[in-house]
Amino acid sequence: MTGADSTRPRRARLRSPRPAAFGADPAGERMERIRRSPNFADGAFRNPQEARRGPTGSTLEFAKTYFRKESRRHRVPAGTVPLHPTTAADLTRPPASGLRLTWLGHSSVLAELDGSRVLFDPVWGERCSPFSFAGPKRLHPVPLPLAALGPVDVVVISHDHYDHLDLPTIRALAATDTLFAVPLGVGAHLEHWGVPADRLRELDWNESTRIGDVRLTATPARHFCGRGLRNQQHTLWASWVAEGPGHRIYHSGDTGYFTGFRDIGAAHGPFDATMIQIGAYSEFWPDIHMTPAEGVRAHLDLQGGRPAGVLLPIHWGTFNLAPHPWAEPGEGTVAAAAEAAVRTALPRPGEPFEPTAASVPGTPWWRDAAHAPAGGWPPAVRGGQDGPDAEGGRGGRPADGPRAADRVG
Repeated sequence: MTGADSTRPRRARLRSPRPAAFGADPAGERMERIRRSPNFADGAFRNPQEARRGPTGSTLEFAKTYFRKESRRHRVPAGTVPLHPTTAADLTRPPASGLRLTWLGHSSVLAELDGSRVLFDPVWGERCSPFSFAGPKRLHPVPLPLAALGPVDVVVISHDHYDHLDLPTIRALAATDTLFAVPLGVGAHLEHWGVPADRLRELDWNESTRIGDVRLTATPARHFCGRGLRNQQHTLWASWVAEGPGHRIYHSGDTGYFTGFRDIGAAHGPFDATMIQIGAYSEFWPDIHMTPAEGVRAHLDLQGGRPAGVLLPIHWGTFNLAPHPWAEPGEGTVAAAAEAAVRTALPRPGEPFEPTAASVPGTPWWRDAAHAPAGGWPPAVRGGQDGPDAEGGRGGRPADGPRAADRVG
């Protein structure tokens, strides 16, 4: 090596450029705030219950399971995933009840909540990856372009993994005037991508912020974080409670099952609707994602043990992220919900519905696109056949019922 390059320190010469999608590490006052967090210890954020992040057991056994030809065939649809065809037109009409949810695939949900529009974990990119040429690719298109979604009051991010925090989507939203509510530390990524600091609301667990008529609270989850090569656990992961003047909803983000769901329900519930992660689970990582049965159990915990409200299954159908068959999360949720008498919404991607209406989408639409199991499909059980709770969509608790005190950020 000659010329100016020869004078550069060897360490600098070997350092690769950091891809923009990796985001930025927290620093300065943000890092000081992280160090003061009661959920940060020994240099990293900690889970509310111990959780193993990587595959358990034999790596060879995991590889055999993941790359088995028949398993790979069933992890993707056999045909075209049916999308709701009139999403944009449907969203021009205000919800009659004041609450409407539109599942846009994976964990992306638009919640129209008592006059406010809250967008959870928006991912419009083609791949959940730092690279445009590699990584899990969409199994179906987005139901409508991001620009056609209309104005959004606040974007809520659960954590910084690529299938929940998408660089091209955030950059597009940064060009609007929407606000962003994110877990502690995640704001470093958004500022790096062009979101002004004054449009960020960065919360620790059990901290709240008010945006218009909506109160948002970051609540615990059992997961982990990280985007770059160094996974230092310096950004927090969270579930979220959103409360308007007339309705309450819950978004789980990514999480393994833990007993803290009961505490969240006691402090903030019951809920008109819960959006619960029921996909991308595996016996190789049992602590950080939930199975459908665990998701139904979490919904019941959040509702004080009663089958109140509506469960919307999320985190499935859009990306191939685990060894289970593509249709298994939907089928498993239908079975577990029927056994527990939990009312479940089963919308096609892009299909708006009102959780407190007399009926919600309940047909297992995925069967038309999936590889049928060897024994055929079990008898269909509609997920949304029952009406709302007799006492109202919240399981009977008055709107001004008790709530655990939390901090307002």
